[in-house]
Amino acid sequence: MASTGSRTLQLLSLLQTHRYWPGHELAGRLDVSPRTLRRDVERLRDLGYPVDATRGVAGGYQLAAGASLPPLVVDDEEAVALAVGLRTAAQSGVAGVADASVRALAKIVQVMPPRLRRRVDALRVATLASELRPGPVVDAELLTVVAQACRDEERLVFSYVRRDGDASERTVEPHRLVSVGRRWYLVAYDLGRFDWRSFRLDRMTQPRPTGARFRPRTLPAADAAEYVRESLAGAVESLVVDAVVAAPLADVERAIGRWAEAEPEAPAADGTARTRVRITADSPEWALFGLAAVAAPFTIDGPPEVRELAAVWGDRFAAAGRLVTR
Repeated sequence: MASTGSRTLQLLSLLQTHRYWPGHELAGRLDVSPRTLRRDVERLRDLGYPVDATRGVAGGYQLAAGASLPPLVVDDEEAVALAVGLRTAAQSGVAGVADASVRALAKIVQVMPPRLRRRVDALRVATLASELRPGPVVDAELLTVVAQACRDEERLVFSYVRRDGDASERTVEPHRLVSVGRRWYLVAYDLGRFDWRSFRLDRMTQPRPTGARFRPRTLPAADAAEYVRESLAGAVESLVVDAVVAAPLADVERAIGRWAEAEPEAPAADGTARTRVRITADSPEWALFGLAAVAAPFTIDGPPEVRELAAVWGDRFAAAGRLVTR
């Protein structure tokens, strides 16, 4: 007979994968007596798992919904699916979901055996996103390492490249990860600068926990998100691009509505639907990527540098097309 602990986990796993278990069948699967099964069910209830019981000859057990979410038991396939899903959600544009996904991913990766981590990494490499990302892509492994350091209050060392291209090694006391706009930021106390800083994760490489714990300092802001917003207030203004796309409003919003303002424009002379688009971007390249994602003709009203870059790209792609057709 299995030990009490392993048997309890097996019972929980069975209850989570089956809607209703007749008592005799469940006892047989666990190779225990009905009396032992009842004790194991009571043990699960003491741990916070709501188990409904039906009395009588045809009685049985069923896991019910509770007032709070107790720990779950998942098998290998489910663990891999959870990790892959959380990696994707961690870089989504849905408010609140990305932050929670990183916290959940950090917990799962910490207890995941190496063989399952390799499967998750293999799936990540072999999977190509089917939509345009809303911002710079940050490696989920980097997100996980930084999130764990924040949770464990452990000093972190990493390489960092500033906006002006200056590279340096930073040692910080990580406070919180924040998703603002289309980017991830780490709010931390920089031990080399003796002050609080916010770091863009897409400019960070090789984060390494040092093993040294610290006592959290008082953040000079209401919360980490507010600190990042205040830090960005003095940054260089983003590029604002105005364009008209020859497509209905619904098509434009479906393609780039998460990070662009769109409103219907008067139809063209031939009746073609048109939508005015206003994109706030960090570079002309990113604005053009967004406009191209709609898969419809468009004209750029400004600024001039974006029109000039579109002309350069147009010549380049046209030349590439001619080479392919030869």
